[in-house]
Amino acid sequence: MTEAQAQPFTIALVQEAPVFMNLDATVARVEALITETSGQGASVVVFPETWLPGYPVWIDAAPGAGLWDDAGAKALYRLLVHNSLAIGGKPFSRLLAAADSAGIVVVVGAHEHHGATLYNTTFTFDGQGGHKIHRKLTPTYTERLLWGAGDGSTLETTETSVGTVGALICWEHWMPLARAAMHAKHELLHVAQWPWVRELHQVCSRQYAFEGQCFVAASGCAMTRGQMLDGFRTLGAREAAALEILESIPGDDDTLMLQGGSCLIGPDGKLLTEPVYGSDAMVYAEVDPSAAEEGRMYLDTDGHYSRPDVFSLQVDTRSRMNVETVTTIPEDPTR
Repeated sequence: MTEAQAQPFTIALVQEAPVFMNLDATVARVEALITETSGQGASVVVFPETWLPGYPVWIDAAPGAGLWDDAGAKALYRLLVHNSLAIGGKPFSRLLAAADSAGIVVVVGAHEHHGATLYNTTFTFDGQGGHKIHRKLTPTYTERLLWGAGDGSTLETTETSVGTVGALICWEHWMPLARAAMHAKHELLHVAQWPWVRELHQVCSRQYAFEGQCFVAASGCAMTRGQMLDGFRTLGAREAAALEILESIPGDDDTLMLQGGSCLIGPDGKLLTEPVYGSDAMVYAEVDPSAAEEGRMYLDTDGHYSRPDVFSLQVDTRSRMNVETVTTIPEDPTR
């Protein structure tokens, strides 16, 4: 669908806690929220970074979580592997079916288990039987304890019934060349996933909207320490060391681990909805594609406001594999 054909549509941003570390229970929550938001007229529903089954808050907040050979950190990683999304698995199939049944575009962040490594991945289900993924190119700081790095093969957009939808994750929005690559794909709607959308993340998301002349759904999670612990306990796992790491995080049950901040931003960089902080929320907003069309009269960083004679960017979209199996033996030219 081209932007000239696109019509205004409603987007819903989900800002609530997942059932922390419990993939099956959180997938069930996604299914319910797809039904709820589509029933309210939404054509797109967006969830925060690694909402399936929760952003790993312990890597930044738990003393000792980064110590070598720590029993609790290893146990949490193992449990996270068991509760991560795998393409083709049953939880994945449930999400695909839910999006298709509602005919709604679903953008959700997940821990993805691929091979023997975890990735921070955005899954976009187009509501018409298809999906695409984007793996975070560069995990940030302590995130490298958990996730591998993505490659250029998933730096792409999804064509949907509402228009071109793309996504980047957290600090990827401060990678100038990643932004340039995405702007060249002419997104109508860009999903900016964050653990929570603090002030600096708001600035970055608004800048992206203006630079790309697109709508930006800045998506963040709200979760208390109590919700984190309650979610973990639903696993019924007798993992004393893992629970000890989570309980070592300072605060009481009402302490906010993630503070939300979800909002929709227009192509002019202005807030179309005010960020919601400190509580669960369901943010509904309307996207009018004509605003992006009009804004590109002033700024098109991939078109009339570019200088390809001075600047150029080469993007390698090949899938990078450590081991490639060759089934035919090349002929020896010396024989």
